[in-house]
This record gives sequence, structure tokens and C-alpha cells, in this order.
Amino acid sequence: MPTSHRPPILHPGDNLSQAEFERRYAAMPHLKKAELIEGVVFMASPVRHLQHGAPHGVLAGWLARYRAHTPGLQFGIDASLRLDLDNEPQPDLLLALPKQAGGGLRLAADGFLVGAPELVVEIAASSSSYDLHQKLHVYRRNGVREYLVWRTEDAALDWFVLVHGGYVALRPDAAGWLRSGQFPGLWLPVAAALQQDLAALHGAVDLGCATAEHRAFAVGLAVHG
Repeated sequence: MPTSHRPPILHPGDNLSQAEFERRYAAMPHLKKAELIEGVVFMASPVRHLQHGAPHGVLAGWLARYRAHTPGLQFGIDASLRLDLDNEPQPDLLLALPKQAGGGLRLAADGFLVGAPELVVEIAASSSSYDLHQKLHVYRRNGVREYLVWRTEDAALDWFVLVHGGYVALRPDAAGWLRSGQFPGLWLPVAAALQQDLAALHGAVDLGCATAEHRAFAVGLAVHG
């Protein structure tokens, strides 16, 4: 009988090289999300609306609003990311500086993203999620400068910033807002985010992008564009 050349299917827990992971993933077009973390395959469970879909949409709208105010940035949703030979996560959201402005992300000839974006956002169920363990260490080691995780079952947001090679939790200001250091004007009112108040989130971005700091940032991006 003829032998099939179709690659084996992916299974959670498989130990694979990045090349083999991509080969098997490409042969499974029905599969929406699989990640290679420290050489091990992780595959998402069916996505629930309240625990993932809705929060994902809220933060996507928040980042898209900021991107609209800040031409030149790279903004992505659910794109596979080649970080190193053992790690290819598929972050829920990312925001990155263009390469000519010092950003760490680039687009490979085959359309894949390579390198570390300045901000990665993940939606996680709780503090026990691998987003706050294995993936956190991978993002830190590869130089992702800011990492935002929404723990939906815990009703909490964690925003980590890279300081001297380690992640430090960003603390809300007196108003309860988290403010990016990498992206001037990218402000997140924590209570409004947890309540999924899009109008308040968009208003915070509009306010942040009206500052002199953001205007100078946007001008710098335009110069490098």
C-alpha cells in the first residue's frame, strides 16, 4: 500500500523542534491555536466567551485605539511568534516598535513574526495558568519588555515590566491606572477594564495620547518611518 507523507498530528505534551512543530501545525488548518513552549506542545482548550473571548475583545479594542493614535507601531492578534529555537508562542495580542525605531520584532520572508515585541498581552484563567509560569519565563528570557496578563477567574490584571533581566509587577497609580513605560500614553484603568467598560478604556487612551509625551513619541516614530 502507498505510504502517506502527511505529517503526524500535534498532541499536547509532544516534545518537538520548532521546524517539526511548524510542519505539523501547518498540516492541521482546522487547529486554531497551538504553542511550542520550551520544546513542548501546548494546545488550547475550547475558548469560552466570558473567560476568554470577551476580555480578549476588550483589550484588542484598547490596543487598536492606541495604534490608531500612533501610526507606525506593529499590532497583532493571535499570530505565532518565533522567539527562539524552543519557543513559538501564539500571544493573544502584541504591540511592537518598528525595527527602524529600535524594535525587536521583524517579519520573516515566510510571513512569520520573529523576535521579541515590546508588549505581549495574554488572557489567562487564573494564576495557575502556564501564561504566568512557563510562558512568563520564556518572555522574560527573550527580552519582552512588558507583559500584561488578565486573570479572568481571579478578576485581576498583572502588568510586568522587565528590570535588570527580571519581571517586576507594575503598580497602579493613585487613580487605579496602569501606565506603560514602553508606549507613552498607553494607559489602562484597571477597574474599567475588569468591568469591560470600552468607553472608559478608549477615553483613557485618548487622554494619554493627548499628552506632550505621546506627541513626542509619535513624532519620533514618524521620523524613523
